[in-house]
Amino acid sequence: MSVTSARVLDSVTQDAGFVVTDPADVRLLRALQLSPRASFARLGELLGVPERTLGRRYRALHANGALRIVGVPNARALGQQVWMVRVRCRPDGAAALARALAQRDDLTWVTLHAAGSEIHFSVRAVSEEQRDILLTRRLPRASHVLGIEASVVLHQFVRPHAADWSVFADLLTEQQTAALRADAPAPDPVDPHRPIRLDADDRAILAALAQDGRAGPSQLARAAGISEGRATRRLAALLRCGAVVIDVDVAGPAFGYNAKAALYLRVTPARLPEIGQALAAIPEVGFAAATSGPYNLIAAALCRDLTELYELTSGRIGTLSGVQSMEISPLSRAVKQAGALVGDQNRLESPARRSRAAPREPVRAVG
Repeated sequence: MSVTSARVLDSVTQDAGFVVTDPADVRLLRALQLSPRASFARLGELLGVPERTLGRRYRALHANGALRIVGVPNARALGQQVWMVRVRCRPDGAAALARALAQRDDLTWVTLHAAGSEIHFSVRAVSEEQRDILLTRRLPRASHVLGIEASVVLHQFVRPHAADWSVFADLLTEQQTAALRADAPAPDPVDPHRPIRLDADDRAILAALAQDGRAGPSQLARAAGISEGRATRRLAALLRCGAVVIDVDVAGPAFGYNAKAALYLRVTPARLPEIGQALAAIPEVGFAAATSGPYNLIAAALCRDLTELYELTSGRIGTLSGVQSMEISPLSRAVKQAGALVGDQNRLESPARRSRAAPREPVRAVG
């Protein structure tokens, strides 16, 4: 274990609800990031831990809301646009509006910033009409909304993969890492000009994976009403073409990471590819994309505390040649991430699902 990793494990505090203090749990997290659907038998073989022990540890982490494994549709592979949206609103109505937005299936992330006076979210635009209805009709009519800023993602530098947030990368040996990567090979390159078309069986499988990214063939077969053999083949095809990404969703505070921020950068256009790749190589950065709008590069960083966030932004990012300016927007609270609702003490809940029994009034403005 490196000095950095030891400091990370030693720095976990008890003020964030459930916290992870056993290095074995963190190694399991890293192994799952590299191969989210690996069997516990395979993980036990590589980590040198009994299969039953790993299963018990995983279930405990899951039950305590420290991590969840979910299937997330890859918007780019499906020919969908991704929009990053900032909504300025009155603080007394921001939380209710954020909860209402979180009920939408096309919104994967919903977060509160600026002491609760801003909502940030990403929306997968299945159609221009769907996007326009939300951004130009429903949201502006919400009584608490003061302003909206929307930018479309032009290019994503951090590829959609569970291992992108890689602060624990050095907890496994090179041999373990290589074996786990081989078990979960990268998908084929996405051709944005030839979007993948899903049939009813595919959509049913994706819906099941959104609830449990480790769902087995029998579960997927029941969800789609097909045989286990066909479910296995369809899943392999969906993973291979990149239509779905199996993501390990992590509650940062449970692992000692309590400072998350959105970074809005103005970058010299000619240096944008270089700086985007540089951000992608930083372990604390889990998302980085070129966008339209007043900022041409947006990123998300997760650090242990504000001191580390300051060192990251003023040092490793701020000194990059070509960075003209940067706005740091610390996260006040996550409401939804990777399709899962975030509850009290930053615990991950079940992936969001619309409920017919849910109150309609807060949702009406954005649903």
